[in-house]
Amino acid sequence: EVELVVSGGGSVQAGGSLRLSCAASGFTFDESDMGWYRQVPGHECEEISVIFNYGGTHYADSVKGRFTISKDDAKTTVFLQMNSLKPEDTAMYYCAMRGDPYFICSWGHGTQVTVSA
Repeated sequence: EVELVVSGGGSVQAGGSLRLSCAASGFTFDESDMGWYRQVPGHECEEISVIFNYGGTHYADSVKGRFTISKDDAKTTVFLQMNSLKPEDTAMYYCAMRGDPYFICSWGHGTQVTVSA
């Protein structure tokens, strides 16, 4: 059974940093592309970052230069280091094997990030 446990969310002031972690199990982690997603209520789920199984990365323009995705294959964990946070980064954050954002944000268990001005 696939399990993804997300942690590290919280409240921070603008300009601050948070580090999200996603502990994965139940699938072949080092062969999977992993993504971070976020959703603001009333808005579509957004894919913000992907780390491919070979280690390459991709970022949405909204987070490029501020967020860094990484992973530890030995610990089957993917991370999202978020720096220079802005109020518009406030959202529920999810991690998943890369897939359809709609279903990931609909069915996943996320962590809330709140950035105050």
